[in-house]
Amino acid sequence: MAHAKRGLAVRLPEEPDRGGIPFARAQSLCQGPALQQPFGGLRFQDVAGDEALRPGQVTRAFAVGQGWINMDEYRHAIERMPPARYLAATYYEKWLDGITRLFLERGVVTEAELGARTAFFEARPDAPAREALAGPLPGRAPFNPGWTQEVVRETGVTPRFEPGDPVITRNMHPRGHTRIPRYARGKRGVIHSVHGVHVFPDAHAHGRGEEPQPLYSVRFEARELWGEDAEPCQSVHLDLWESYLEPGR
Repeated sequence: MAHAKRGLAVRLPEEPDRGGIPFARAQSLCQGPALQQPFGGLRFQDVAGDEALRPGQVTRAFAVGQGWINMDEYRHAIERMPPARYLAATYYEKWLDGITRLFLERGVVTEAELGARTAFFEARPDAPAREALAGPLPGRAPFNPGWTQEVVRETGVTPRFEPGDPVITRNMHPRGHTRIPRYARGKRGVIHSVHGVHVFPDAHAHGRGEEPQPLYSVRFEARELWGEDAEPCQSVHLDLWESYLEPGR
């Protein structure tokens, strides 16, 4: 999301939420080993050991583990924040905003319940969480501890591309959630590796099912992405789904 922080005239639905510190894998062809290079102009937040952040972490994990939401819907919910709010919010404020939006849309909570609960803790910020409840906790389905890894699908589909194949990314402008960055559209790269068949986020975020398809690591020359201003002898690897790619020449 770093490239969208230059101003408020951004359309967040076309800017995929990156999650965490927006690192790209940048490899120096001149100097050898791969490096983790952050995009410039970032504000770092020290969150280690901050207990105030745990509610957002626990709530997201619980909601996904219960099957109320999936991670792609969650990312898209964050992308639907008002642009000025998104750019001003901290990392975990984005978490809470996205989760709250989905809970309201799915009927997990109502506006009235949310308002009452917020007012309760504004008046009693040190109160235990259970004291806000008028009755016992509702029943819940068994938690799925493997939710974070359940994205690979053994469909038997043969990937269209192989390592070493030249490709060009589609110059696409989908409405809603996508995982192809704007700066990488209409660019030439080379397939580095094949990750297998994965759930397709662009469909999964919008209730269209999983639509699994092959996922590739694609290597791009830095100057292909950012022109002559980019550092020489650098490349960037992006994980891209098959429908984002066309054969190169």
